[in-house]
Amino acid sequence: MTVGSQKDIDGLKEIGKIVAMTIREMKRHARVGMTTLELDEIGGQFLEKHGAVPAPKTTYNFPGNTCISINREIAHGIPGNRKIQPGDLLNIDVSAERGGYFADAGHSFPMPPYNPSLTRLCQYTHNTMMKVISSLKHGVKMNEIGRMIQIEAEKGGYTVIQNLCSHGVGKSLHEAPKEILPVYNKHDKRVLKEGMVITIEPFLSTGAGYVVEQSDGWTLCVPDDSFAAQQEHTIIITKHQPIIVTVA
Repeated sequence: MTVGSQKDIDGLKEIGKIVAMTIREMKRHARVGMTTLELDEIGGQFLEKHGAVPAPKTTYNFPGNTCISINREIAHGIPGNRKIQPGDLLNIDVSAERGGYFADAGHSFPMPPYNPSLTRLCQYTHNTMMKVISSLKHGVKMNEIGRMIQIEAEKGGYTVIQNLCSHGVGKSLHEAPKEILPVYNKHDKRVLKEGMVITIEPFLSTGAGYVVEQSDGWTLCVPDDSFAAQQEHTIIITKHQPIIVTVA
């Protein structure tokens, strides 16, 4: 969507804050031995308490309130009976709607005992996301997003997962601009405009450059023994620094 009023900004900030708080609440409750379904129910109850509805469920009939992925699962993991183990790499992705506005955010983090390489991967991916966000404004070419993600990944010794993209959001979960690639594409002539609402979500990997959909029709995994982290915010493009709406 393109923001057209202060009401739009307020609505996006409201749902963005709820999404961010949901992730924070789920991370706070994540424990070794807990099932991903139990963790998902905490997220679903928190969303309901704040008057929000889980967007994957209502938009795509996803079998869960949130997406919870572990280790070689990178995205769209279905909550179920799988138990969280010591040292697991977790990804929680929450997208929700309230009052006709949508926001989307994701966060990868390791469980104790902490593996330093996984901690670094998660932190580096977060730093990459924030570096990209801080350089976006009205008039910047959209393919700069992919260029910056690619450059930062290489600097850190990581690989970009190329078939998971940033996207437009706001009045629905996925909307124009679609497929904002995480690598440089010289043929993409699109330009960021003031008021545009998009996600920025780099997926950085210790090996694989793509993910593969599993037989359940949802879960996306790397095809090797590498790990990957995702960090994601929903932002509004302005003439200056973007507004990050998914903050608590």
